[in-house]
Amino acid sequence: MTGVAEEIQKKEAQTPEGVERTRTRKLYTPAVDIMEREADITVVADMPGVNEDSVDITLDKNILTIYGRIEPAVPRGLRLVAHEYGVGDYQRVFTLPDAVDREKIRATVKNGVLRMVLPKAEEARTRKIPVASE
Repeated sequence: MTGVAEEIQKKEAQTPEGVERTRTRKLYTPAVDIMEREADITVVADMPGVNEDSVDITLDKNILTIYGRIEPAVPRGLRLVAHEYGVGDYQRVFTLPDAVDREKIRATVKNGVLRMVLPKAEEARTRKIPVASE
C-alpha cells in the first residue's frame, strides 16, 4: 500500500538555479499525459483546484509555460486543524517542436484537468504520396 500512496503524491517542482520566486508558496509539477495524432498533439495536465481564471498559459518563442494558482479554501466558520494534502501552485514548461501551429493552440479546463490541443502545421503533417505507373 505504501508504494501506491507514493505514486499519487504531488511532485514538488524544483526552482532552476538563478531563478527567484515572488510567491513563498509551494510549487508543484502537474502530472501530464501527452498524446499525438497525425493532425495534433494533446496535452492533459492534472491540476486539482484550478479553473479558467487561475490558469495562465504563455508561449514565448518555442517555450510553452503552464502556471496554475491555487488559493487555499477553508469553509467559513471552520479552522484548519490538520492537513495532509499539500496546497500550492502548479508550473510546467515545455519546448514546442517547430511542427506546432502556434496560432491555433486551444486550451480548456474542467474539474481541475487542463486540456491543450496543439495543432500541427500543414507542412509538418505526414502525407501519402501516390505512385503512378508509367
